[in-house]
Amino acid sequence: MSVSLAIVGAGNRGSTYAGYALRHPDRARVVAVADPRAAHRSALAEAHRVPESGRYRSWQDVVARPRLADAVVLATPDREHAEPAARLAELGYHVLLEKPIAPTEAECAAVTDAAERSGVLLAVCHVLRYTRYTDAVRGCIEAGSLGRVIGVEHLEPVGWWHFAHSYVRGNWRRAADSSSSLLAKCCHDLDWLRYIVDDTPVRVSSVGGLRHFRPDQRPEDAADRCLDCRVEPDCPYSARRLYHECLAAPERHIWPLSVVTLDLTADGVDRALREGPYGRCVYRGDNDVADHQSVTVTFAGGATATLTMSAFTPAGHRRTRVMGTHGYLEGDGERVTVTDFVSGRTVATDTRDGGADAAAGHGGGDMRLMAAFVDAVATGDRARMRSGPRESLDGHRMAFAAERSRLTGGGGGGPAGGGAPPPARAGGGGPAGRPPPRTPTAPP
Repeated sequence: MSVSLAIVGAGNRGSTYAGYALRHPDRARVVAVADPRAAHRSALAEAHRVPESGRYRSWQDVVARPRLADAVVLATPDREHAEPAARLAELGYHVLLEKPIAPTEAECAAVTDAAERSGVLLAVCHVLRYTRYTDAVRGCIEAGSLGRVIGVEHLEPVGWWHFAHSYVRGNWRRAADSSSSLLAKCCHDLDWLRYIVDDTPVRVSSVGGLRHFRPDQRPEDAADRCLDCRVEPDCPYSARRLYHECLAAPERHIWPLSVVTLDLTADGVDRALREGPYGRCVYRGDNDVADHQSVTVTFAGGATATLTMSAFTPAGHRRTRVMGTHGYLEGDGERVTVTDFVSGRTVATDTRDGGADAAAGHGGGDMRLMAAFVDAVATGDRARMRSGPRESLDGHRMAFAAERSRLTGGGGGGPAGGGAPPPARAGGGGPAGRPPPRTPTAPP
């Protein structure tokens, strides 16, 4: 059975997931594309030979018509997730939803409820669950090689240029317009921690903030745009250097360059840097999301995990250390090394399957996610997906609890009491289950 897909949101993520149909035309086909940007809509539609009758300007145009496809890949901007996801589910579409589910906790819960009421498959794009690296890490834990897991350290090295691209100049620079940087970048890191520990999170605390990309850090003589700047040649965050280097590297045309401009010429890049947000000085923007943040999670069984998200690294694979009672695991996204405490022996496993970023398919996770989703739709077997909506909601709630803790300065409390573990809550907040305080839209 070939699964028909409608792609709602023809940007980088929508185009990437749609690419599965080009690789496996016997298993999936794109029959409709919706995007308000004519150039993006046309580019994706042409690549998949979608006729004019299958091209739409918005998700509203899609839901106004009878069902067009078996499933929808929903990759609209973060603040345009909740309503279309719920409406599409009500119409009977199976939905593959780009993370995050939505920018607020209430909207995330509403989307999950809508999917459950309609009975459709709702899958969130937690691509990290689908990599060979993850298989190796989880396999070691499930096999008992580490004994009982006591603690996990996890680093998301966003990368200096990636953070400047997406979270200082790009679509995720302001919490009010998208979400916190933790939710946007790390909701699937938190989901991944839940997946490998295989336990329910009960308490979360967090510290961090916007430390560097601020007006008070602006070098003397810096201009408002990189193309006019005297200090640009020595600036680590030079837009001129970054995007012209991308222009010279075809593998980077898909991402990040296609986000900046579809005119892949030197003049086209300079025009975009002169006129658009991606040429602005990183110290003179309107960004307000955290550039460095640490999160501590306590699970119901007593294991703890720390996640550090930082802009101030090379971009690359996540780094993980898992400490157990009988062994120790260390991984860098390409290799997993396990030390056995009885024998003292160390065994390494190669898990390489492509690069870490979006252009390289997130270590193979993008296409393996799509394969699982298409199989689940085709067969009706939802077990092909590695998480359901309620489990995905847990990872998001961890992010919301962490952001409340970061903004309010709440400290960690004692473990949750007996019985069924409550949802994750901020460490300094009231009892689990109490409505959370309204989260400010900008860090202090």
